[in-house]
This record gives sequence, structure tokens and C-alpha cells, in this order.
Amino acid sequence: MITVEQAITIIQANTEATQTFEIKKVREALDSVLFEDVKSPIDMPPFRQSAMDGYAINLSETDTYTIIGEVKAGDGHHPTLKKGEAVRIFTGAPVPDTANAVVMQEKTLVEHNHLKINALVADNENIRPLGEQVLKGEIALKKGTRLTPAAIAFLTSLGILEISTFKKPSIALVATGNELIDAGQTLGYGQIYESNTSMLNAALKPLGFTEVNSYKVEDQYEHTVNLLDNIISNHDVVLISGGISVGDYDFVGQALEELGVNELFYKVNQKPGKPLFFGKKGHKMVFALPGNPAAALSCFYVYVYPALQKMSGNKSMYLNRTNAISTSNFAIKGDRAQFLKAIYNQGKVEILDGQNSSMLHTFALANALVYVPETSGSIKISDTVEVMLLPIN
Repeated sequence: MITVEQAITIIQANTEATQTFEIKKVREALDSVLFEDVKSPIDMPPFRQSAMDGYAINLSETDTYTIIGEVKAGDGHHPTLKKGEAVRIFTGAPVPDTANAVVMQEKTLVEHNHLKINALVADNENIRPLGEQVLKGEIALKKGTRLTPAAIAFLTSLGILEISTFKKPSIALVATGNELIDAGQTLGYGQIYESNTSMLNAALKPLGFTEVNSYKVEDQYEHTVNLLDNIISNHDVVLISGGISVGDYDFVGQALEELGVNELFYKVNQKPGKPLFFGKKGHKMVFALPGNPAAALSCFYVYVYPALQKMSGNKSMYLNRTNAISTSNFAIKGDRAQFLKAIYNQGKVEILDGQNSSMLHTFALANALVYVPETSGSIKISDTVEVMLLPIN
């Protein structure tokens, strides 16, 4: 059995960014990562632009100017200003080439077509220069940039419609167990509704993973081998929930061994999620997660999430971590590292009741995990604890 830190290190050492790309429409590329540098096809802004509502002026020694016209956003005309002349101008409008400052309207007094300025004006004041953000031909965004809403807006403002992004891996979700049936069916005695694949699918969707397929297999060895063989052949990453422990009907470990999956570790000194398996077959990655849903989701966020991010070219792989003041007492039993479901808010964190690995109700309320290293003592109110923020907001 290995430590949490060792498990993270092994996974990252055996994870590589994909070397394939796909062309995406910019508007549909949220959370994707650029596969190559993007060069700007235009200057941005493409003209000298007013940063204020006010008056564009051709500076002179006097504080009084003659207003000769108006320029609003979208206008294509180019009035020529002589010294001592001005035009009314609005934010975002093109500044005439003969203007060398824009004066805020709050600093002026207007009577008829005469403008009086009540403040000192600097050369090029309130003028956004041509190409202030980026010049034509310069790199607008570098390879490896994750496309946030602001990045998508920036690329769109440059007139870019399509870009090359790291191709996200295809993922298979496999639920194991004779007791599992689909929601909508009538529960028989001893049966439960299968929720792990819908849970993991929901965790993957907002991260931009679209090639996700779900499967279910009963606790039968030959069926398990045949299904996993087909799934591993046709997906980049396989996430199996359940069947990895050492019970008489847990066949996943044996099946993976028969299929030639190289075991890189099995079992982590943690709670929940001790029976976690990670292995590879060629470039295919296989995670066997615990069957208990809260344990499976904890393992997903701590181990699978950063691996998928790295495969997708994202340099910011891990969950955001911070320190927080505990508002709860919590007794730590045993010497295993623990991931405690919690609610984080503005530097404080509440550790929730109901930490059992089978309980999803508590996880449904949580937005964070409190990480307690091995052999740590109990947590008391006002203790500083380490918090892992979940990517759910």
C-alpha cells in the first residue's frame, strides 16, 4: 500500500499530453487548451480608439477649442482637425489622426460650438493606440493556454473563428455489480440504482469531455474480461467503479491482469478510497475506483481529474488548494490520510457530518475536500486545515 503523495507522483509520471489535435470553433472551445500558438490576423484595436466619452482635440496653447463635428462608435469618416479644433467623441469611436488627446466630458464646458477645458491635458490622453493589445502577426495566445470565457472573447474580437486544440481523451465509464439496475426500473429486494456512471459523467461534462461512454457489467468473470478488452481497445481512459476489492465476486483485478494491463499501484493509504487501482496498457490508462460512490468521486477529483487535465494539455492540472480555518471539530480515527467532505466559504471551512464512503447526500452539499495527512491528530475548531476546492462552481 502506498501513500497519497506516492500515488499522485506515479500517475503524473505516467501521464502525457496527447499529441493529436482537433479543430474547434472558437465559440465551442470553452475549457479546451490551445495546441499551437495563435497569431493575430489584425491589430487590436485596429484603429486609435477613444477610451472615454468627451472631446478629441488637436492640442493648442489655449484652453478654448472650436467644435467642428462628432465621431461616434462605428463611424467611418476621418475629420481633419487643425490646432485648436475639437470633435465630440464617444467611447470606442475612432480617434481622428489629427487629434492628439481626448478630454473627458466632465472636464469641459460647452457653449454652442465652443469648448472650454477645465484641466491640464497630456499628449495622447485617453487614446488607446493602434495595436495596444496585440499587433497583427504577433502571438495573441500561446500554446497551452486554457480557453476561458475571456480568452474566447479575445479570439473572437480578433475575427478568429476556428483554432487547434489538444484533443481530449475518449473515456469509458464501467459500473460493475449484480445488484445494479437502471433508474426507472422497479427495485427488487437486494438491488440498488446504479449512480456512479451518471455521477462521473456529470463530473466530466463541465470539464469539456464529450467522448464519454457508459457500460455496465455483472459480476461474472468471462463477461468482465470480454467487456474490458473491448473497452480498453476503443478508449483512451477507462474508469471502472467497483469489483476491484478481494471479494469472491470482485473480478476486475484478475481481468485486468489477464488483459495485460500493467499494474502501477493498487491500494492507497487513504480514507475513503483505499482499494484504488491504476494501470496502463500501452498508452491506455485504467483507473479502477471503489464502488462506494463517495469514495469513487473523491478518487476521481484527487487522481483522475489531474491526469485528464494533463492529457488535455492543461498546465494547471490539480484542484486549487488553500488553507482555511475549521469551524468544526472532527475526530480522526486510524493512521490513514483522509479526504473530508466540506463547505468552504471565505477562508473558513465546515466539515460535514456523514463522511461514510457510501453516502452521497453529504457530497451533494460539499464544495471542497479537507485533506488530512497520515497520522494527523483530530481537527478542532479554529485549527488551520488544507482545503481542496472542487471544480463545481
